[in-house]
Amino acid sequence: MSNAQQAIEAEIPYLRRYALLLLRDRDAADDLVQDTLERALLRLHTCNEQVRLRPWLFAILYNRFVSDYRKRVRENAVTEAGDLPETGVAAQEDRVALRELERALWQLPEDQRVALLLVGMEGMSYEEAASVLDVPVGTLRSRLSRGRRSLRLRLEGQSAEPRV
Repeated sequence: MSNAQQAIEAEIPYLRRYALLLLRDRDAADDLVQDTLERALLRLHTCNEQVRLRPWLFAILYNRFVSDYRKRVRENAVTEAGDLPETGVAAQEDRVALRELERALWQLPEDQRVALLLVGMEGMSYEEAASVLDVPVGTLRSRLSRGRRSLRLRLEGQSAEPRV
């Protein structure tokens, strides 16, 4: 196994987590990761040493997600959120908090949501996340700022709509 293939293998858990956050369905997330890995391995020969592997993989995953999402919209298919395990009162409270966060995230516009997930959840730098989304860093920063503000307001129970 080459170094690049080993590096790709090391990213699988992060790709899977991001896909699950995007799709909210384990089977669909695994399918998306599998498709991403197949595409990456088929195109691995096109990468030179200057290509940063992690943003490249996430870009492939995100582009597949967008393509698949558009296809599902055309087919009018809807997926349900996966269930979290539930044990005890503390777990129930955690589950409620996670559901509130998930609901608030899904109320955000997609461009803000995916930016927050890449930077906040996946720990990507602004430059890496901007590369994945194929936008300038300033645009990413703007999306993050608006997304964080809207998310905070939604979780506090306030309207996230701008005041006029």
